[in-house]
Amino acid sequence: MDQPGRFAPTPIGHAFLVPRRRVRAGLTQILCVVIGLAAGLTMPSIRSGPTIPARQVSEMLVALGLGLLGVVAVIFSLLFLVVQWAATTFTPRLLLFRDDPIVWRTFAFAIGQSVFDITAALAISNETDVSVIVPSLAVLALLATLTLIRLLQLRAFSAIQLAPVLASISSRGRAVINAVYPDADRESPPLPPLPMITTVNWRRPPAVLQQILVEDLLQNARNCRSMVVLRVSPGSTLRDGLPLADVYGGPMPANTILDALVSGSERTFTQDPLLALRLLADIALRALSPAINDPATAVQALDEIEDLLSRMSSARADSIRTLDERGDLRVVIPLPDFATVVRIGLDDVIASASNSPLVLARLHELLSYVAAQSESRNRDVLATRARWVSQMSDGFRRLERPL
Repeated sequence: MDQPGRFAPTPIGHAFLVPRRRVRAGLTQILCVVIGLAAGLTMPSIRSGPTIPARQVSEMLVALGLGLLGVVAVIFSLLFLVVQWAATTFTPRLLLFRDDPIVWRTFAFAIGQSVFDITAALAISNETDVSVIVPSLAVLALLATLTLIRLLQLRAFSAIQLAPVLASISSRGRAVINAVYPDADRESPPLPPLPMITTVNWRRPPAVLQQILVEDLLQNARNCRSMVVLRVSPGSTLRDGLPLADVYGGPMPANTILDALVSGSERTFTQDPLLALRLLADIALRALSPAINDPATAVQALDEIEDLLSRMSSARADSIRTLDERGDLRVVIPLPDFATVVRIGLDDVIASASNSPLVLARLHELLSYVAAQSESRNRDVLATRARWVSQMSDGFRRLERPL
């Protein structure tokens, strides 16, 4: 039972526990190569079952191993084409297919099988006979590779179609929102009156904050008896001299805070609740550009934006406040307020929809629906946009009046 006046340790959301995907992708490729090499070297030791001439099996394995290198080229060609299509058709920030696990798993499996086939061919080259299990394993691995390639092609087809792309972005956005924002019924602990010790600034080249390793930061803050109040959240651009965090209570080395911040050149879905809205707004903006003039696509994007805004409009927390096992507040991570969420998701779209009655009507419906779902303190933000949309719509109504 918690002590009176104390708060239970804050459970860290799943989004703050996910390891970096690129690290896992690299390990998967190395693991497949090692397994393929080890399996290929053990082929001569298999003696069970019927046997066949080793020379024929060796030739078959060499042909398969070299042929799979062509599959790797196909994977990279498909990756290049889909990424280029998505960048020119939707938005250059849309990298769902590039980061899709099926791409790198297929690549890793194909490389691993190629290593297996060539290693096994060399290992049995001096043998007279070899067990039928050896070519059988090679054929089964080939069937698995073909299955992965088929899945990869289907995923590539989905990545160049509007509806699946919008659904995928919205699905990832909902997952991040559910993982990042704390439960609405969970009471947030107040900030204790601790003296501020220092402010940590960013002293590295410009980058994007991709992920915060909260467990590492929490452990270091507990060991130093400090409280770290971050000023930036995932998705923020880090510039030289930008204040990152304030340290309260006790001194804490700046490197321990910097090492807990994963940065890169682009935003990722891992902990960024605004990225999905940014991508959906970009797609709507491109559809509303004079060169494309496709308001129906903008309306489809607004359908997904509406869902994300309605979910974020009911969030009450302005920060993630993480406590240790003793109930002491150690880490505070700011969350974007609702005004920022609406600005990212709607403002540019509203400004670009002045010549589209279809989009203006959909915006009016969206604002009315989200206002009905939102907290009372967020309705003023929506009312301001509703008046903006109404002023644009009044111009079309005047044009419809008879002279």
